[in-house]
Amino acid sequence: MKSKRNVYLKMKTLEEAQEILHGSFAVSDVLAIETIPVPDAVGRVLAQPIQAKLSSPHFNAAAMDGLAVKAEITFGASQTAPKTLMVGRDVFYINTGHVMPTGTDAVIMIENVLVLDDTRIEIDKPVFPWQNVRKVGEDIVATELLFPQNHRITSYCVGALLTGGVFAVPVKKKPKILIIPTGSELVDWRSFSIENFKPGQVLETNSFVLGSLIENCGGVYSRHNMLLDDSAKIKQAVQAAAKEDYQMILILGGSSAGSEDFAKRVILDLGQVFVHGVTIMPGKPVVIGTVGQTPVFGIPGYPVSAIIAFEQFVRPLIHRMLGQPDDTGETIQVEPTRKIASKLGVEEFLRVKLGQVGDRIVATPLPRGAGSITSITEADGIIRIPTHIEGINDREKVSAQLLRPLPSVLRTIVIVGSHDNTLDVLADQIKARHSRLTLSSSHVGSMGGLMAIKKGVCHLAGSHLLDPQDGSYNVSYIEKFLAQVDVKLVNLVLRDQGLIVGRGNPKSIKGIEDLARNDISFINRQAGSGTRILLDYRLNQIGIDPADINGYHHEEFTHMAVAVAVLSGTVDAGLGIHAAAAALDLDFIPVVTEQYDLIIAAEHFDSENIQLLLEAVNSRQFKRRVDALGGYSTEKTGEIIL
Repeated sequence: MKSKRNVYLKMKTLEEAQEILHGSFAVSDVLAIETIPVPDAVGRVLAQPIQAKLSSPHFNAAAMDGLAVKAEITFGASQTAPKTLMVGRDVFYINTGHVMPTGTDAVIMIENVLVLDDTRIEIDKPVFPWQNVRKVGEDIVATELLFPQNHRITSYCVGALLTGGVFAVPVKKKPKILIIPTGSELVDWRSFSIENFKPGQVLETNSFVLGSLIENCGGVYSRHNMLLDDSAKIKQAVQAAAKEDYQMILILGGSSAGSEDFAKRVILDLGQVFVHGVTIMPGKPVVIGTVGQTPVFGIPGYPVSAIIAFEQFVRPLIHRMLGQPDDTGETIQVEPTRKIASKLGVEEFLRVKLGQVGDRIVATPLPRGAGSITSITEADGIIRIPTHIEGINDREKVSAQLLRPLPSVLRTIVIVGSHDNTLDVLADQIKARHSRLTLSSSHVGSMGGLMAIKKGVCHLAGSHLLDPQDGSYNVSYIEKFLAQVDVKLVNLVLRDQGLIVGRGNPKSIKGIEDLARNDISFINRQAGSGTRILLDYRLNQIGIDPADINGYHHEEFTHMAVAVAVLSGTVDAGLGIHAAAAALDLDFIPVVTEQYDLIIAAEHFDSENIQLLLEAVNSRQFKRRVDALGGYSTEKTGEIIL
């Protein structure tokens, strides 16, 4: 059968789509009720209000060690006129928690008693009625409301329920959701073989990510076997699920405008489509519809799109079914480290790294692609850029939704600048030695790092800027661009920089001069990076015009990205560090040994966090791990140059 292009219906704004979702599904009483033992009910939602069956305490109990007494017989006691009381007649020894003897209503603390002998004690001040006594029902009174319906039970609630004589509670059954992964390109990771992994195939992970998110917000999920791009089979699976006890169905993949995407078509054949396409990025292709009374979602296939679509539509619906608020978490004011452009007419969910620099919390954007799952795992927060603006200026205060606790953000060391593999080693080393600390690195090139230091939006920058006049590194650039900023310069490593080529060097590349050959394709680093400056310096030395290099303007932002491009066969060569080539088992042609330094703003240099970082840099463990990477020297590591 010939495929038909799947064209979007009129796209909705996020607010419009959420209103449609809210108005299309009645969620009251959609969940059955089950009664379970209280200790098993943590995390569950009460279906009915719960009243106490017992008072706590259910007897008058001593709150202190001492002597139980009728308070009125102590009245008048003072230091000038102490009272003598008889043990066993006027007062009775008692321990904390014990039943108060009949006729007593107070406890004299043992430290306020002078024991005269075995039968007499003396007091020099009175007690008042019910002093140091826990009265019946002081904590819980039988019949009082312990928790209302829709209350989510916590571990603390277990003690209150059991103490109140409630041993089983009626709770809402967890919303049951079916996830149907679709796509002929999908491969099950549980039967994965790297030898048989072909170009175009993709490991199916979205169902497990969304399944975990479903469980986090109180639901339970079943995972259908992966289905090929076959509308008849997808339709059959959805139709069968709609007749079963599912509160929701998620079709993963098959929601975009592609000719092989079937979610909208299947939902239309079986029911109604309310929304196809929302003006958000990522997550635009989401489909919202119904089959019978069952909500059905077409979830985009890219991981970040899938997560955003889930959080904006599926999670709120699960929470409504459970009678829970859809708490989006804490938001704080942050300042972007650089200008961020955005597309008019689309609300963007921008993932950012956060850290406190001085008295500001700065935000560094992460890759914006919908397929970059690491842009979620590495993110500390999300900035929502509204549809009506074209971006955010640097230093402009905006709100960010936190993805991890604020104290963790405040304990982040922010490094911006050139990429190096040893930064990953350093980040791990710091975490191992000081678990409260996090190193957050953003790769914008050496010059970008200098500018970040100048603007005061990071604690330190990684740099390997070669001065072509004298062959030194970084110092002349600091003097030129950071003349008004007090900084320290500390060496991190010496490293081998050279040409990364395929295993066996299939094009027989010998050096930089070969990059001008017609049969060589090249991948460059971004303008302002130390590697780019090194390349331009060498090209000028040997008289090669950059325009003669096939791929000179094709840029990547990290050494590993360059190495991956070579590994994939996209290009024949790229300039990068030896460690990147070694990591992917590629060949390496040395060009130069260069100096990679840390430029640290002096105002932060003596701070506890930076000193802990330098302690890690100077540790034997760090140097040993760096040496093991290959292509590095640690002979100057930790040396303060400026």
